[in-house]
Amino acid sequence: MTLLGRLALLFVLVPLVELFILVQIGEVVGLLPTLALVLLTGVAGAALARREGLRVLWSFQSELAQGRLPQQQLLDGLSVLVGGAFLVTPGLLTDLAGLALLFPPTRRVVERRVRRALERRIREGSVNFVFMGTQAGPAAGAEPGGRRPRGDGLDPTKEIRVEDSND
Repeated sequence: MTLLGRLALLFVLVPLVELFILVQIGEVVGLLPTLALVLLTGVAGAALARREGLRVLWSFQSELAQGRLPQQQLLDGLSVLVGGAFLVTPGLLTDLAGLALLFPPTRRVVERRVRRALERRIREGSVNFVFMGTQAGPAAGAEPGGRRPRGDGLDPTKEIRVEDSND
């Protein structure tokens, strides 16, 4: 199945499952408590996402101030953004996924799994990275043959490896 097919299935299947769960809860506890639950998780999720987002931002700035590349903080920031989006989306499954991405212990587990899956796909060649920028010329310090030396120390012919400092 293609990526577009998987996304279409996800955007159809998840809301249907969420609706089914909300209807079942509504039958047990009633309409108003169910609506209150949806509103409460949305408001609480937005507040939690804001708090975690600020914490990640402070950590990001601290790493930069110490002259280090904030790799983990970038992953944390993306996780908090996605988790916050899940929490403001009505539904219990998305709330659970959002909470998992907002709490650091479960966020680390999810990030490790995503990192390993991405590394595997890079090795298999199913994920490619394209670097875009300005064309290097002789005035820009290009090597003979038109290649510009990269200032980041990465060799574009070698495998990219993401390392986890928490393992």
